Amino acid sequence: MKHWMNGVKSSWHHALTLLWLMIIALQWISYTEPFWLEETTAAVLLTLVAVALIEIIIPVKWIYRLMLEGVAIVYLVYRILLHYGEYVPNPWLPTLRERLPDIITHMNPYIWFALGAWVLMLLSSWWVNGKARILMFIGMNITAFAALDSFTTSVLWQEVAWTVFAGMGWLVTRHLRSFQLHYPRGWTYLLQYPFKVALNIAIIFSLVIIAGVNMPDVRPTLTDPYTVWQEWSGNTPSSGTSAGGSGESSSGEGTGGATTSGYSLNDDNLGGGFNFDYSPVMTVTSDLRTYMRGEIRSTYSGKGWSDDDTFSRGTFRTVQVGEPLEPVAAPKTETRTLTQTVKLLGGNNYPVLFGGYSIVKVNSVDGIAESNGLSWRGEDSELLWNAAGSARSYPQTYVVTSEVPVVPFQELSTQTYEQLYGDLVLDPYLQLPGNFPERVRALAEEITAGAQTPYEKVMLLQQYLQQTFPYTNQPDVSRARSKDMVESFLFEIMEGYCDYYSTALVTMTRSLDIPARWVKGYAPGEQAEIPDNLALQQGGLVNNNYTITNADAHSWAEIYFGDYGWVPVEATPGFNVPVLTQTEEDSVAEPEVQEEEQAEPEQEAANTAAGSEGFHPGVWVVTGAAVVLLLWSGFLLWQRRMSLRFLITRLRIGHQLTPVQKVVAETQRWVRYVRSKGMLKKEHETLRESVERWSLERPAAAANLSALLGMFERANYSPEVIEDKDWHSVYTEALRLRKSMKSGK
Repeated sequence: MKHWMNGVKSSWHHALTLLWLMIIALQWISYTEPFWLEETTAAVLLTLVAVALIEIIIPVKWIYRLMLEGVAIVYLVYRILLHYGEYVPNPWLPTLRERLPDIITHMNPYIWFALGAWVLMLLSSWWVNGKARILMFIGMNITAFAALDSFTTSVLWQEVAWTVFAGMGWLVTRHLRSFQLHYPRGWTYLLQYPFKVALNIAIIFSLVIIAGVNMPDVRPTLTDPYTVWQEWSGNTPSSGTSAGGSGESSSGEGTGGATTSGYSLNDDNLGGGFNFDYSPVMTVTSDLRTYMRGEIRSTYSGKGWSDDDTFSRGTFRTVQVGEPLEPVAAPKTETRTLTQTVKLLGGNNYPVLFGGYSIVKVNSVDGIAESNGLSWRGEDSELLWNAAGSARSYPQTYVVTSEVPVVPFQELSTQTYEQLYGDLVLDPYLQLPGNFPERVRALAEEITAGAQTPYEKVMLLQQYLQQTFPYTNQPDVSRARSKDMVESFLFEIMEGYCDYYSTALVTMTRSLDIPARWVKGYAPGEQAEIPDNLALQQGGLVNNNYTITNADAHSWAEIYFGDYGWVPVEATPGFNVPVLTQTEEDSVAEPEVQEEEQAEPEQEAANTAAGSEGFHPGVWVVTGAAVVLLLWSGFLLWQRRMSLRFLITRLRIGHQLTPVQKVVAETQRWVRYVRSKGMLKKEHETLRESVERWSLERPAAAANLSALLGMFERANYSPEVIEDKDWHSVYTEALRLRKSMKSGK
């Protein structure tokens, strides 16, 4: 046992090196987690932990450690495959020898990831053995993270911060190891005061952390490398297929930069931020403003909507111009016929034709009454383009006719779950991932606890989302800690744009067994202005032209209410979906489109709110650093309390105290102390007479009292020169007096 303990102690620097390597490795695992399978991430993570533990707690020859680590890695990968169901043992093969070929087959490729992590960790711990190599290694990792942060949609500032932290710790470890090797006697002395060494290291780290978090925000002087590269290549970021705008369909977790608003073609990893792009996309001529509905998504993965594949979302059929398109049955909802003429401006290609809900006929495509590029998915009311493989170029103009529902909201609000759904099969629109967060479900139930009908529950959820979380096109995704997008939005980020609100509404509604689906398209856009002179000449001229830009790209929710059909519901603050009602059929609610200028103050409000309500691991680190610095500052103040006291006296009297005055001041202090212990100085007594009486009352303190009296009399009555060391002697002797009086009790 003693030999083992000595081996562990002698390899302390190797153990700390593995710790810093583990921290850096965890940052790479954090980056790769969205792309890797859970089995791969688990295999790599457990491999690193197992290797580190074996290296630290089993100080045997390296060849034996390698053998143990190899066996541990194979066993861990095998257990992971069993846990995730990747490998199910064949009951007809009872022995391990018979199962071994099947096990080896299923271990591929997970075992290679684990072995690769093992090799990289050991090679790094062996090769990075000096200050120069540590700096180079840390610099390479920071450079790699910075490049990925600049040229991908990932936000990796936190990974960089942890890498810098690990690098600092690694350099300190290396310095202490060098000190141990070159100055063994000094190292032995240091080991007698481990707390002081640890405290000084903690203070240095705390100063760096506090200085870092309090640095002012400064906009970059240089253009983002990705933007420079795009411009140098002669390309501009595609505004038609990038992030969402004004709320919009985002395709990743970028934060601004070159990511701009527009209609996204990939919704499986929503979130991040974007810049507003007001480039025109289309003009719409119509006598009614509506959301220009595009595609439907139904399968929520925890990070976004994974059913991007047109062919796997459901069946569709080829249709022709002029052919009736059957909408989803809604016998209890009347409709109003609406014709829309759409003209495309940006030259972009889309997988659908946009129009009001729900399109029932395509009147013409590019001015002619025929086209072989149209398909219809009746279940979702999607008008697909080129889904059947016609490969026709996207039309520049088209005309569609829609039947816009006139929703009887007053009647709908009274319908119970049984009246609306009965025995309907609603599974596709109630889908939630198996690991859907319970606290999201619990929050939905808490918000809707007072509602009686599905419609009332949906309205309460809508109200909660619109009134609780501020809108911003640059949400602070660094606050996200949860793997689930909705959970991180509701409890951590607490700000966002339409993808956040609409996804949260759909999933929370589904958690209450109310069918819902996610819809994306465009908000109605802005009405073109007519010159005053032209309006006067034409008399009662009606302006039915609307211009839609990339900043109008939008997503919202549709809730299914049985015989009342699918009803669009808007959860994003600042937006109001135009819906006809039976009492207001001739008037449509106008969407109050969020302006870019409004996003910034709301973002600041969101940051303030989130900062007060959220408490993340990063905050714990900063809080710990602040506590260390406060304790250190308190210790320094206590250690220099005499100097501070004399400084205050100097400020009060206007000049510096002489050594004699300091002795007198210290004497007054210890006299006040003994008085607090019941040793009172009478008015007619001199200090000598009082000390003689106190010495009789407290014999244990007599020697200290006599020494203090002698110092006072020498300072006051002796011709000797009094120096600073003399009042320090008074202070030291006063401390001894306190100890003697305490021991004498």
